[in-house]
Amino acid sequence: MAETASTVLMIGDFLVILLGLVAGFWLRFVSGLIPTRDTWWTTRIEGDRRLVEYLGLILVGAAFLFGTFVYSRLYDHRNLLRFRHACGIIVRASTFWLFAYLSLSLVLRFQPPISRIYVLLSYLSALGLLVVWRLGFHRLMQLEAIARELRQKVLFVGWSSDASNVFNAIQSDVSQPYRVAGCVPTPGGRFALKPPPGVRQLGDYNHLPELLHGRGVDIVVLADMDPSTGEIVSLANLCEREHVQFKVIPSFFQILVSGLRLETVSGIPILGVSGLPLDRLGNRMLKRTVDIVGSVVGIFLSAPIITVCAALVMLESPGNPFFGQERVGRHGRRFRMFKLRSMRPDADKADHLNQSTLREDPRVLRIGRFMRRWNLDEVPQFWNVLLGDMSLVGPRPERTFHSERLSHEIPHYNARYASKPGMTGWAQVNGLRGETDLVERVRFDLWYLENWNLWLDFQIMLQTFFRRDNAY
Repeated sequence: MAETASTVLMIGDFLVILLGLVAGFWLRFVSGLIPTRDTWWTTRIEGDRRLVEYLGLILVGAAFLFGTFVYSRLYDHRNLLRFRHACGIIVRASTFWLFAYLSLSLVLRFQPPISRIYVLLSYLSALGLLVVWRLGFHRLMQLEAIARELRQKVLFVGWSSDASNVFNAIQSDVSQPYRVAGCVPTPGGRFALKPPPGVRQLGDYNHLPELLHGRGVDIVVLADMDPSTGEIVSLANLCEREHVQFKVIPSFFQILVSGLRLETVSGIPILGVSGLPLDRLGNRMLKRTVDIVGSVVGIFLSAPIITVCAALVMLESPGNPFFGQERVGRHGRRFRMFKLRSMRPDADKADHLNQSTLREDPRVLRIGRFMRRWNLDEVPQFWNVLLGDMSLVGPRPERTFHSERLSHEIPHYNARYASKPGMTGWAQVNGLRGETDLVERVRFDLWYLENWNLWLDFQIMLQTFFRRDNAY
């Protein structure tokens, strides 16, 4: 079923891409919406353009864009039910195609010369048509009779708290490409933790061969590392014989934060911790470039806002409208973070009592409540970004005494300091600020660090203007 659906998607995508590129041709050369004479934004077209002249360029462009989708693993069966994730891949791959196709046209000197406006219009039309087509296909795939066949059936061997987390994630997200078939105990006939009521026990461990042979299971997950090495090897071999995927929840790696990667030393496989994306110098330089440009633009645009807000703060509460606090930055380095004052001048004396500002905190000024709601009190931190103490996007920085306390209470807390703290972050745009769960907030911060890319930063910056849950 999954292979059939993926094949239909591939054929449909290619046809829609062709349609989008033809639509781009029509918009540029036939519709009359775009001038064919010299203007400040177009170049005069010599003679009429016929579709047959552009047919070769359209086919090359369509094949190139489709190949970009394939390279981006858009047709992985796990994306069949994940509409938003698939659309994210389509947008990123299409944007890459836009610049790459234009660059390719300059190098190869296509005949007739390719119109840059045509490429831009084709990009927009193809992207729009792909999203509409994908939305319709996704609605079809969401029908329970079809979705049930597309989801891979997961069988747990043993049970643990990590298995419960996986089960809850699968149950709470209808776009997950998995469904839990049930569980069996480990070879010793025991469970380290009792499975929840929603998980069926499908027999004892010795029933596994029949369960797998009947192809009622697609994935076996070993959730309990209690079995001996020989038993684990036997289980892996059984899965291999029955063409079933074998997975392990590495509970003994709970002290680690980043993903595991298989490496070899003289042909000997070694499982180790992979580096975070921002550990790479190239990624840090790219992020720093965006920070410098963004902070300069931010300082220039926010100057009038800062002036007005500072005046309103002084009217309500005489004193310096700005203040600085010592915060913890990358690798634990301390720095002074600047903000517009949103509280009474003596408010910092009670900061040790709470890690975050309370919802009805009496220390907050009236204008301060407005500024905090719209994140205006954070605007002076563009200067921190320009100085290199902070980034536009990253985990929010904490006060020193809060950081020292939380590092002993929350696992992996200090892993947040693998990057510079940010003016905004993944946890904040998901409403995790104020009196929200600190463990969950740290989990979102770590997810950001492990999955960082420049496109994610731009998404978070955009969402900051629209998502203000728990901002007070």
